[in-house]
Amino acid sequence: MKRENKETSREFIEKECMQMKIKQEDNLFYIEDSEGNKAGEVTFVPDGEERIVIDHTFVSPEHRGQGLANKLVKEVVQYARENGKKIVPACSFAQTEFKRVKDYSDVLAK
Repeated sequence: MKRENKETSREFIEKECMQMKIKQEDNLFYIEDSEGNKAGEVTFVPDGEERIVIDHTFVSPEHRGQGLANKLVKEVVQYARENGKKIVPACSFAQTEFKRVKDYSDVLAK
C-alpha cells in the first residue's frame, strides 16, 4: 500500500510541476508551487555590460528530478539571447548544463 501512495504522490508532483510558471525578479528566475512556495530558483549577477554570471541554482527536495533546474537555466539563456548578453556559468549545475546542451554555446562567454 505504501508503494501505491508513493507513486500517486509522485504523479501529483509531476503534474504540479508541469503547471508551474517561471517568474522573474531582478537577477532571479523562480518557480512557485501551487501553495506559493518557491520550488526552484536560478540567480545571476551582471558582469559588466555584456555578461551575466549564473551563480546559483536550487530546487526544493520535493521537486527535484522534474527538470525544474534545467528549465530555469534555459530561461536565463533566453534572457541572455534577448538582451545580447553572454553567460558565465559559475555554479556547478549551470556548468554541467552548458556542457550538456550544445545549443547554449551561442551565449557562453569565452
